Amino acid sequence: MLAKCYSGAINGVDARMVEIEVYSQIGTSQFAIVGLPDTAVKEAKDRIPKALKSQGLALKKEYDVTVNLAPADVRKEGSIYDLPIAVGLLGASGQIRNRHLDEYGLIGELALSGEVRAAHGILPMVMEMRRVGLRAVIVPVENVEEASVVSGIDVIPVRVLQEAVQYLNGELTIEPRHTDIGDLIAGGGSSLDDFADVKGQDTAKQAIEVAVAGGHNILMIGSPGSGKTMLARRIPSILPPLTVEEALEVSRIHSVAGEAKGGGGFVTERPFRAPHHTVSSIGLLGGGTHPVPGEVSLAHRGVLFLDEFAEFPRQALEVLRQPLEDGHVGVSRAAAAFDFPSKFMLVAAMNPCPCGYHGDPNHDCRCRTNAIVKYQSRVSGPLLDRIDIQVEVPPVDVKRLPTMDPGESSATIRERVLKARAIQAERYRNLPGVHTNADVRSRDLDRVCLFTAKERECLIRTIERMKISARAYDKVLRVARTLADLDGSEAVRESDILAAVTYRKLDSEDNAFWV
Repeated sequence: MLAKCYSGAINGVDARMVEIEVYSQIGTSQFAIVGLPDTAVKEAKDRIPKALKSQGLALKKEYDVTVNLAPADVRKEGSIYDLPIAVGLLGASGQIRNRHLDEYGLIGELALSGEVRAAHGILPMVMEMRRVGLRAVIVPVENVEEASVVSGIDVIPVRVLQEAVQYLNGELTIEPRHTDIGDLIAGGGSSLDDFADVKGQDTAKQAIEVAVAGGHNILMIGSPGSGKTMLARRIPSILPPLTVEEALEVSRIHSVAGEAKGGGGFVTERPFRAPHHTVSSIGLLGGGTHPVPGEVSLAHRGVLFLDEFAEFPRQALEVLRQPLEDGHVGVSRAAAAFDFPSKFMLVAAMNPCPCGYHGDPNHDCRCRTNAIVKYQSRVSGPLLDRIDIQVEVPPVDVKRLPTMDPGESSATIRERVLKARAIQAERYRNLPGVHTNADVRSRDLDRVCLFTAKERECLIRTIERMKISARAYDKVLRVARTLADLDGSEAVRESDILAAVTYRKLDSEDNAFWV
């Protein structure tokens, strides 16, 4: 007898349908799984009979079983096919009487006790099942919060195999779960650190506000203890909330990577990723034997914070150049090519030299010139060119700390950021893929800046004095456009251009840190 149901397979951060065909006939208890299964899938023939017996569902006769996972040319990986294979087997042997089994999707690993265990990649698989029009999807109860954000398909949580069988036979009623994404997003962000905790560093805080308002990359340079990390870790508190579309996009990536935590598996806040400086290039970019998203993709629509920037392996830093420019990562393997989204805001912090005190007025630097040059050269010119804002974070006068007033709260700064983002959203509403000034294409810069002859002359003088690259020139214009937006100005003014130039710290002639 033949039974059929559906499951899914992960392809990058997307999913595709897998048809589970189970054919059984009275025989000698042979169990074969075909359709390009990996080792974990093949081991299902050992797990499933024990799980059936534990749940009182053991087959009463000896059957020869053939399981076909279609399409046969797509590799099937992991233990998520245990539940659909078991249900298909029970359908083929007559223990499940539901004639519409092929309208259901099933995902989950089976323990020997019959317990249904959680799986990675639930969200994209459920989204694909909804797209093809399945009636319902049966998932492990641990994954139900993540899966239930997908509207238009019934999500049925089960703890053990017996519950799935009874539900499909109409013997047990399980109410479908549906979760409102808007409520999840609205409930996030209450425990974030506040910029009011940071005393002093007004210039650095202003630079961060500009960076967040326009989606710009930023590098903070300063001696140890000046507050670079403290400032960076408060950036999430002024980021705009995720939209529903962005939340689904981000959650899909984290689901595939097995990192979805917020909202019971759904990502409710913009990601803030801070990998250690020993991370490999694969850890940053993604890939591996079975490609998974790296840190640049896990930071999609959020922040990638690289502390001790110059301590990262040179090769790892250089792989950032393409995702910073393109907003996605292409990973090619012999069997397939994968595309991982990676549109993130880079926030980096570094010391100016190995000892950390080059240019510090309060400490003597112990490094020789060649050691400083070698240290600074770990961050290449092409990579620095892709960082819009480079700002000095000088040491705070410790003696003044007890009497210094608290800084502006994150809530106050965030209001200004949201107003600037709203202006940009309106400006770019007809430009696909452009949401912030950092996204705008080079050919559109002159049009969105609305220069007069005076501003253009100022820009030409600046370029001649600083001798910056064409890419850095574009960065200056983008930052100037953001400064104008924060002030509510329709056109970019001369003051905005001059202020944007001051944020190119490493290009300036009076830079005290760079040698």
